[in-house]
Amino acid sequence: MTSAPPRWTATELAEDSATSAAQFRTERLAGTDSWGTHYSQARDKFELLFSQLSDLNPCAITDANLTKAYGLGLGEALRYLAGPPISDDDLKVLADVDSIAPGPLKKDADALRKVFGVIARVIDPHRFPWMETGGAPTAQQREAALLASSVLLAAQRIATERRTEGKETQETMVKDYLRTLGFTEAPAAAINTIVKGPRPMQFCAECQLGERKADVVVRLHDTRLMAIECKVSNSSTNSVKRLNNDAAVKAEYWIKQFGTAQVVPAAALAGVFKVLNLEQAQTRGLSLFWSHDLDKLGAFIRSTG
Repeated sequence: MTSAPPRWTATELAEDSATSAAQFRTERLAGTDSWGTHYSQARDKFELLFSQLSDLNPCAITDANLTKAYGLGLGEALRYLAGPPISDDDLKVLADVDSIAPGPLKKDADALRKVFGVIARVIDPHRFPWMETGGAPTAQQREAALLASSVLLAAQRIATERRTEGKETQETMVKDYLRTLGFTEAPAAAINTIVKGPRPMQFCAECQLGERKADVVVRLHDTRLMAIECKVSNSSTNSVKRLNNDAAVKAEYWIKQFGTAQVVPAAALAGVFKVLNLEQAQTRGLSLFWSHDLDKLGAFIRSTG
């Protein structure tokens, strides 16, 4: 008889949720050099952009210096002149061009003008008031624009970094823990039947399991596959998206596709999660484990032997 994955009571979920949230707060409040680094990098970009485009004097912005600005990798800074900033994808669609990469734009003056034309139409009037009237900014306007733009870009970069690093750190932690149990990592491969995928005492990362990708797939001792989603949430609201609208949806799909006798959908959690959302995800077939207590994951894996 196969070992059933654990199901936690509301009290147990509340205790682990509180521990995870406390750990999240401690990590976020700890000193970090990331903000200073991102601000300095953003400031350097905007300083260079202002230098290349004559302090954004509309009369001095030419095809030649725009081409040079893109060639220097300042496309991101250009997008952040808009209020609000424009994403790569949106800019490409709005400008109706095939590419906004420096190489193609350098060879296509019409596309270059269309791209900057979109940015110019939605330029932020609060940061760059002189662009509406023409001419150069005052020293005070220039400094205010550089400061505000650098903070805007740095804030976006650190938010992206936190999302990316949180997931990557969580995946690394899970994989390292599996190695302590004697598992080794196998190359990722598409898994469309239960006999495919990692072999006994193996796991793979970023594997396609059926039509859904799993962060980590482990071959349990009883031959079942355990699909682990690594989820980090920074708020109880965000936990709905991460847990219920993503991991639990995958769990239902995998159970329907492979059956409970063949697959064990699971999530390794870190951060802030609402107990109600945890209970709902568990009811939908998702087994829950926490990064602060991975020994419970190890206990279940050992119980399948």
